[in-house]
Amino acid sequence: MKDDRNSQFRDSGTDKRTAEQVPDTPQTRAPAYKLAFADEDFMCREELRPVRLQLELLKPEMILNERGIESTVVLFGGARIPDPEHKDQARTETLAKLSHYYDEAREFARLMTEKSMASYGKEYVVSTGGGPGVMEAGNRGAVDAGGNSIGLNIVLPFEQAPNEYVTPGLCFNFHYFAIRKMHFLMRAKAVCCFPGGFGTLDEMFEALTLIQTQRMKPVPFLLFGEEFWRSIINWEALSEAGTISAEDLELFRFVETAQEAAKIIDDWYAE
Repeated sequence: MKDDRNSQFRDSGTDKRTAEQVPDTPQTRAPAYKLAFADEDFMCREELRPVRLQLELLKPEMILNERGIESTVVLFGGARIPDPEHKDQARTETLAKLSHYYDEAREFARLMTEKSMASYGKEYVVSTGGGPGVMEAGNRGAVDAGGNSIGLNIVLPFEQAPNEYVTPGLCFNFHYFAIRKMHFLMRAKAVCCFPGGFGTLDEMFEALTLIQTQRMKPVPFLLFGEEFWRSIINWEALSEAGTISAEDLELFRFVETAQEAAKIIDDWYAE
């Protein structure tokens, strides 16, 4: 991250280091003496929430801009879906059966990363939640292609550690779900949802709502696994009840394979 060294004024980093070298006295040990931006206790106060929200929006945005990343392909999906090689360790038989979507996510990410590398890594960069399961498969596919990928982690009591395939310089950590969701969608040229749980459903419906209400431009919105999605959501019942319009069912498409999804994205942007 750049600092203000090009300014004609003394930069904040230098002052922070200088402040840490002062004599140890009751005055310098007092919390009030700490520089505000270097005072973790102060920064975590409730009154500073608006500042923290801004910082979480700004830090990844600055880094992504500095890396020249202009667009992403977002992969949402379950943290509990295993690599097929370890499906015997799945907690349920259904998760074991869904494990082939790990491979589809990995292959899809590989295809998208090859496409991204044609733009020197500026376009179609794979972006995941940075965790295990489908997220890991997405970042792993990018590594298979020899490219970079983004991981947008969030601090949770479980499943919060970044998977080993996220590009380290593009691995972010969030406190606020809302800001994390913004970063998922701010550059998205496609949204792909694999089978998952509450988190996946939350992210999927949030994105669909933004498109439905025209707060976000339509993009290819692909749901991997028609049988899964139709078994847990009665989409037609929503339309028949009038709670959504019939045309809202056209905001997304069901797909089964990585190749099918990649072709839809290619055709969308070739028009």
